Amino acid sequence: MPDSTTQAALGHQLMARLDEASRYSRPGPGVTRLFCSDEHREILALIADWMRQAGLTPELDAAGTLVGRNARAMAGEKTLILGSHQDTVVEGGKYDGMLGVAMPLQALQALKEAGTELPYGVEVVAFGDEEGTRFQSTLVGSRALAGTFDPASLEARDADGMTLGEALKAFGGNPEAIPQLARRPESVIGFVEVHIEQGPVLEQRDQAVGVVTALTGIERHRMIVTGKAGHAGTTPMPGRRDALVGAAEMVVAADRILNATQDFVGVVGKLEVRPNAVNVIPAEVRFTLELRSPFAEVREKGRKEILEACQQLAQARGLELSSERTYQAEAVACAEWLIEALESACQACHEPTERMFSGAGHDGLAMNDLTDIGMLFVRCKDGLSHHPDEAISVEDADRATRVLMRFLSDMRTEPQAN
Repeated sequence: MPDSTTQAALGHQLMARLDEASRYSRPGPGVTRLFCSDEHREILALIADWMRQAGLTPELDAAGTLVGRNARAMAGEKTLILGSHQDTVVEGGKYDGMLGVAMPLQALQALKEAGTELPYGVEVVAFGDEEGTRFQSTLVGSRALAGTFDPASLEARDADGMTLGEALKAFGGNPEAIPQLARRPESVIGFVEVHIEQGPVLEQRDQAVGVVTALTGIERHRMIVTGKAGHAGTTPMPGRRDALVGAAEMVVAADRILNATQDFVGVVGKLEVRPNAVNVIPAEVRFTLELRSPFAEVREKGRKEILEACQQLAQARGLELSSERTYQAEAVACAEWLIEALESACQACHEPTERMFSGAGHDGLAMNDLTDIGMLFVRCKDGLSHHPDEAISVEDADRATRVLMRFLSDMRTEPQAN
């Protein structure tokens, strides 16, 4: 391990790298770097240089993921995969995704400079597309490694009509070769991702890092409330079948149930009113209801309570209510041995930490189909993410890097038999 002087500098070095990476962006507030864009192409040269400094050999794979491997990984030994995504949302921040690419490379470089040789294969990946901003096709790179990539995704089009497959070819990828990227589970030790928390829990706990136990399960519903339009001035208030008033009560009911249930979050994020006129009683309201929990039983019970409450509110106002589930992804548990290894590294670095779940989806959702996953969260200011003001501190960057270094240096595994 490096001495304390080197350790104190790691946060500054990492933040300087992330500042440099943020310059590879479309003009405008924050960072906008989309899959297979010019900015994506340009940042790969920077990341490849970081990989070489860490003792890794970089290579662009068929799905647009930049992969860096150490000598043991190149020789076919069993490999630990670390990494995250390089892409951002429109006008996002510096740290979502890129922290999980830059920090492992910083940690590996520091270990290399200290003369520490890891007794297993290591691979750092910079996935091209986790956010799905350009093609609405999330987790392209990680699904390719896991062997679960859907070729139909190649037909997804961006706002200019270009397909994902066309963009990937122009970028230097090879859509036809994506199935060949699937790894054999027995060749992989596990997948570990470092990520900003994207929430306020670590700030509330006054902790720099957190060990993730599970990635949340998600379901989405399309709700349609149907009433009866009428003249807003001549229809008496009693007896109105106002779809918007009913929908508003349903939103409040959902919020009440969500607040009263532990490990359960949700949002009504989109609402459409018809006819949406200033002097007409709303005849129909469509809204989305998204529910998240790391525990399937919590989500199922909460969903039932919310839908029953909405149905009762509709009946009380003479409204009709229909609901349709449009999306569902089950929660993914992190591997207990990786949770314990990350906790042990935190303790060795005198970092207090508590277990927590991730309320957002990450590349681990896909990688779990291949191997065990682990995740380390880093505190972010005000819990803010997907925003130009997304921020972490130099001190937290330093502390988290040291935890990751300890995790890497303490982990032991037998190399794969030849």
